Amino acid sequence: MENPSSLGFDSDESDSDMQAEAYEEHERIEDKIPNNLDLCAGEDDKMVEQSVMTREVLEPYIGMEFHTRDEAREFYVSYGRRTGFTVRIHHNRRSRVNNQVIGQDFVCSKEGFRAKKYVYRKDRVLPPPPITREGCQAMIRLALRDGAKWVVTKFVKEHSHKLMSPSKVPWRGSGKHLVSEDEKDKRIRELSLELYNERQKCKRRCAAYEEQLNMILKDLEKHTEHMSKKVSDIVQSIREIEEEQSDDSDKEWS
Repeated sequence: MENPSSLGFDSDESDSDMQAEAYEEHERIEDKIPNNLDLCAGEDDKMVEQSVMTREVLEPYIGMEFHTRDEAREFYVSYGRRTGFTVRIHHNRRSRVNNQVIGQDFVCSKEGFRAKKYVYRKDRVLPPPPITREGCQAMIRLALRDGAKWVVTKFVKEHSHKLMSPSKVPWRGSGKHLVSEDEKDKRIRELSLELYNERQKCKRRCAAYEEQLNMILKDLEKHTEHMSKKVSDIVQSIREIEEEQSDDSDKEWS
């Protein structure tokens, strides 16, 4: 059986060891705290830098680049929503070589004026809708560069009308449900090609019908000439018979 005093000595020694380990662990934790604080501070600085960079690109600028027209449209739509106006797709410019879209304008929805023929209609039954276009000049103009990127070449910031509160800017549907500009352009080219092919088919059919009609007309003309000749021969034969009969009657009277 072990001595109680030895048991007590072992217990005291273990307690001191535990205290020493706890003290060392506490020192290690304190050493890590400044490092963690430095890491958090570094992350905060990065977040601040990112927020500054984000604020810098919240507004379009000449030379700004986008990968696609849809990316540029979504950016300008978001910019308009933050600023207080809605966006409308305006003119595009196509290449004379391959008919590809090489330029695009996105304008404020209040750009231009409503045509007078829609304002002063004599057959109007209901009162005219409110005026929505006020000749606003705000817009961005994009140009395709190197066939791969879209660059802002013109930006008009000022509006000629009062802007809405950002919370009151109407949402024009989710971009997930909208057909992209590139898809629209591709579909237009496909439909144009289909229309061209159909026109060529119609031309070929018309040429075939015209050829068949000409053949029928020629046959009809030949048949008409043949019948005319037959009629002429019959008439000539009748005249000869009548002349013979007239000569025979004259001889009898003589």
